[in-house]
Amino acid sequence: MALEITDATFDEVVLKSDKPVVVDFWAAWCGPCRMVGPIIEEVSAEYEGKAVVGKVDVDANQEFAAKYGVRNIPTVLVFKNGEIVNRQVGVSPKKVYTDAIDALL
Repeated sequence: MALEITDATFDEVVLKSDKPVVVDFWAAWCGPCRMVGPIIEEVSAEYEGKAVVGKVDVDANQEFAAKYGVRNIPTVLVFKNGEIVNRQVGVSPKKVYTDAIDALL
């Protein structure tokens, strides 16, 4: 299951991780976010132990969404060593996310 990441935990979970991290910036009212959600859950299950997969509710946690220029949701950012290495805006097929992780493993 994808981790719930908040402004309070973002630094520890995402920026200090020694594994690749996939972060889905979403909101409950967002239709396309509801389409990406199950894909992110599948990716989370498949990459358990190899990558960190989490979600940030932008309504409740705006600090890092603003810091990384998340203007449209869903936006999925991929981090390695605390740096953004991939950005997907909108709904993408699962393979887009898995390829981004595989490139870092």
